[in-house]
Amino acid sequence: MKGLSMSEDVTSSEAAVLLVLMAEARAVSNSELAVLGPKLEKPSRDKLVRMGLVEIDSSDRPISVELTDKGWKYCGDLIGADPLVRSTGSDRALFTVLAGFRRWLDRSDVRPSEIFIPRAKVPMDTVSAGPGNIESRIRAAYARLAREPGTPVRLSRLRPELSDVPRAELDSALARLRRAPDVSLIPEENQKTLTDDDRAAAVLVGNQHNHLLAIES
Repeated sequence: MKGLSMSEDVTSSEAAVLLVLMAEARAVSNSELAVLGPKLEKPSRDKLVRMGLVEIDSSDRPISVELTDKGWKYCGDLIGADPLVRSTGSDRALFTVLAGFRRWLDRSDVRPSEIFIPRAKVPMDTVSAGPGNIESRIRAAYARLAREPGTPVRLSRLRPELSDVPRAELDSALARLRRAPDVSLIPEENQKTLTDDDRAAAVLVGNQHNHLLAIES
């Protein structure tokens, strides 16, 4: 399959599970996966974990499965790729639809992570549990939006991903996070390119308005 070096290691059923996780954009319980798509059996689950495509939360029952950053990238590569080896007619039809979706994504310059969002927002009491939680969510939102680590992402794109976090809490978390060695808050050099949304989304640190976030890892 074009662009996927690991394609021979993933079956059509496992690829379908990955696509379901992308569409849900959240941790999905193992029992729920069997309703939304193919059942993820333990051998396949362990293989996807070894490949770094999913992570498992077994702290509760039923266990839950969620895409890693690598898994999000892999799913993005699946969109528009050739069908997997030994694909059925239904599988080939799915990849034909995904190829059409890829043409739209490329024309619109949109990433899958900007389209697929969780069914429900994280409850406010969870968001307010502590500053570290918000900072973790900022990192997760950045990973979904950035083309690759270190690519600047406009805060006007990041804020909608965290719309349930109060503005003051999010600004404080961004200001704290910029102290990390792998994080940069950056002002837009070409002010003429800024939209009203970009200006409204800026974070003021000191006397400087910052419009972009970059995270190296």
